[in-house]
Amino acid sequence: MFSLINKYASTNPKNDILSGLTVALALVPEAVAFAIIAGVNPLVGLYAAFTIGLVTSIAGGRPGMISGATGAVAVVVAPLIAMILEQGGTLEQATEYLFAAVILAGIFQILFGVLKLGKFIRLVPHPVFLGFVNGIALVIFAGQIKQFELEDGTWITGEPLMIMLAIAAITMAVIHFLPKITKTVPAILVAVIAGTIVVIALGIETRTVGDIASIKGGLPPFHIPDVPFDLEMLQVILPFAITIAAVGLIESLLTLNLVDDLTETTGQPNRESIGQGLANSTTGLFGGMGGCAMVGQSIINVKSGGRGRLSGIVASLALLVFIVYLSEYVEMIPIAVLIGVMMMVVIGTFQWCTLKLFGKIPVLDIIAGISVAVITLWTSDLALAVVVGVILSALSFAWESASKIYIKKEQNDQGDNVYKITGTLFFASKEHFQELFDPKSDTDDVYVDFGDARALDHSAIQAIDKLAERYKRVGKTLHLQHLSAECRLLLKTAKHLVEVNILEDPKYHVADDKLA
Repeated sequence: MFSLINKYASTNPKNDILSGLTVALALVPEAVAFAIIAGVNPLVGLYAAFTIGLVTSIAGGRPGMISGATGAVAVVVAPLIAMILEQGGTLEQATEYLFAAVILAGIFQILFGVLKLGKFIRLVPHPVFLGFVNGIALVIFAGQIKQFELEDGTWITGEPLMIMLAIAAITMAVIHFLPKITKTVPAILVAVIAGTIVVIALGIETRTVGDIASIKGGLPPFHIPDVPFDLEMLQVILPFAITIAAVGLIESLLTLNLVDDLTETTGQPNRESIGQGLANSTTGLFGGMGGCAMVGQSIINVKSGGRGRLSGIVASLALLVFIVYLSEYVEMIPIAVLIGVMMMVVIGTFQWCTLKLFGKIPVLDIIAGISVAVITLWTSDLALAVVVGVILSALSFAWESASKIYIKKEQNDQGDNVYKITGTLFFASKEHFQELFDPKSDTDDVYVDFGDARALDHSAIQAIDKLAERYKRVGKTLHLQHLSAECRLLLKTAKHLVEVNILEDPKYHVADDKLA
């Protein structure tokens, strides 16, 4: 027993255990809420939180990161449930298709990790990462606002509203000030337990976890999805499985980067991808709705002192104990207490430093970050948000780089013009490159030196060819110097005009499909 604790715990097992218990309490209402969003039984969300959390804590690549049922995946699978119901199926049949889709998504995620594609998360620019984190903070904030809405669509008002706001505010105050007094136990755990006891002792009437849904259940049963294993079934679940896999990996790997920053350690993206895949395939076999890394719970865990895998294992096992044995007590926790906890998570998650970046970084980078945050909040589609952000950042980079190509004009001993190119020639800068030359007014022999320049893609090759053609049309000779071997190979019009200098020619590679 102690050897297992030492294997999976950080240097402080007590912190891992206490933070795991704290996270388990925070997992309950969110797992239930996400199951409702997906349109399935609350236990489907709770079982996902247990199985995914347990498997990723053991097999994942980021100790201290918490995974479970998430809103991002819930939004993705909800249309699958709705589609089966619209076709005349029952909720039970729709849930079986959900399990099959989650298992297939897990297989895709495993392949992603095995092929070592996790490194591509590094292509996400920092403004996009900031937008993702801020978007998640706003999503969590919006989720807490919805807790003040009743089932009939009306909002809580009057005295009940004042009571909930007061409880939430006191909870936030405890979480903020207790660490200044003692850090022996996690402030969040103290706030949840103390808040619940006070509300019960004083007989305060307020909404509790039990008012949302019952969390009473048994052990998650092993269950192969009851669906027809044929091509038609595969056509139904395949688009959803791909989306679940993509959304889950994007959120998980970005959360991994966030936890890396918080703990000043380094996770393993490829191992995390495999761990997420194993977790989703497992949860699909044990009645879970699928999921991925959870930003809010991961921050709660880290802020509460959880650093090792033991924290996630304890959180998952504690959640299972809540479901099987302690559901009636967990259902007594006031919703307002959990709102206070999550509001502190929002404050800790939002990157306030972004407010100071206006005027200090390129406008397109700011637009990219804001776009990611807004799309994340508006659609809860993290894959779409990050893809849009990456595209905007790429356009920003291309726009900035397009004008950063220069020429230095000199003359050789024969009086011929020599142009030394500095910068990067690629698709975005090719037009500016052409504007730098005027063949009609140039000397009969012109030398263009690429020793300090880089031709990056096929557009660059075409631009060089076009320049050679322009000089050829006016009866003048263009001499191209110090081009890479790939450039010389791909040039058509200008190929015979290239002057080879073996000692000085650049050794970089040109991105071109002809060389693939």
